Amino acid sequence: MNTASRPFDRGHTDDLMAFLAASPTPYHAVATVAARLEKAGFQQVAETDAWDGTSGGKFVTRGGAIIAWYVPEGASAHTPYRVVGAHTDSPNLRVKPQPDMAGNGWRQVAVEIYGGPLLNSWLDRDLGLAGRVSLRDGTERLVNVDRALLRVPQLAIHLDRSVSTDGLKLDKQRHMQPIWGLGGDVHEGDLMAFLEDENGLGRGDITGWDLMTYAIEAPSYLGRDKELVAGPRMDNLLSVHACTAALAEVSKQENLPYIPVLAAFDHEENGSQSDTGADGPLLGTVLERSVFARGGSYEDRARAFAGTICLSSDTGHAVHPNYGERHDPTHHPRANGGPILKVNVNNRYATDGSGRAVFAAACDKAGVPFQSFVSNNAMPCGTTIGPITAARHGIKTVDIGTAILSMHSVRELCGADDPYLLANALTAFLEG
Repeated sequence: MNTASRPFDRGHTDDLMAFLAASPTPYHAVATVAARLEKAGFQQVAETDAWDGTSGGKFVTRGGAIIAWYVPEGASAHTPYRVVGAHTDSPNLRVKPQPDMAGNGWRQVAVEIYGGPLLNSWLDRDLGLAGRVSLRDGTERLVNVDRALLRVPQLAIHLDRSVSTDGLKLDKQRHMQPIWGLGGDVHEGDLMAFLEDENGLGRGDITGWDLMTYAIEAPSYLGRDKELVAGPRMDNLLSVHACTAALAEVSKQENLPYIPVLAAFDHEENGSQSDTGADGPLLGTVLERSVFARGGSYEDRARAFAGTICLSSDTGHAVHPNYGERHDPTHHPRANGGPILKVNVNNRYATDGSGRAVFAAACDKAGVPFQSFVSNNAMPCGTTIGPITAARHGIKTVDIGTAILSMHSVRELCGADDPYLLANALTAFLEG
């Protein structure tokens, strides 16, 4: 299909940029998704409550993860699921347990490297601070200092002439601690006191935190014809946004043959092994409880899982104009070429031939082109939640996504058409 002939829904990409800006952390992303689902008629249910088998849209949240599903009228206890999966986390710099530090007259914040960020992309950026704090009264609160608060300053070339010949070399411990003011002495509790003041809390109210830095520059269109989008956390909030839009759209329809599900996990960037990661039991527990709430037995659960298919949506690599030799010579995914089907015969991706057919059928139904991605044989292949989901729950899984440049940078780049095309393909898949 020639995408130039397709009317481009700029509104979808505008909405993606708003979603990225509203979601500086996994916790904020979950809150944003939940608000959108509630607007679409979904209701939040607590894991500690008894669930009923009524039809309609429901969701559960746990930290940086959210699972949402829509039970159509007349669904049986063994009705299979159609799952679209993604992850909410992105590589970044996260605040350590003892964050207050100083060096040579500068006040700094001690950070730990989360995931595998392109460290150079964090240099000389205006950084905000956001995340989740736990309070003395047992409650939690989202916080967001959305202004230029911190900065990781790069060393001037005059003090490191070798950078021009040997390249930039960064020590994760010594060179990545951001500054946020002047002062030669360490004042323990300074950062938390600042956050308490910013959020109208009393001194000593914050007793725990999961805080991270983020670049405050807003997403934007890029290019002569604005055919590209630059922005933060596309890996993988681009997919979370598309999955949310697809589920909300499908929930408006009647006579669905499957139960559509959104599964957005945390901690993909460091292995998914947590109670909110894809390697934890959250998705399986939710799907099982939905079966049992509809009066099902273990046999119904087995039948439902046997007929379930998951599309694991994550970003992949568009061919790089300056490093074409790093890509497979026969597979060059391009921006605005439609979603990518990700294949690796060593099961770093979960796609097989039958899974390819499922995705091809969804794209054909949606009138969306798609591309294939495989890694150069000489390059190690990354992985996703796809193989984990397949192995953990015995669910057929297909790895797909959107081709981008600058993956794991503070600011990534995708085609402006591709988010819309991905959402349409996911919608067609959930429809069955």
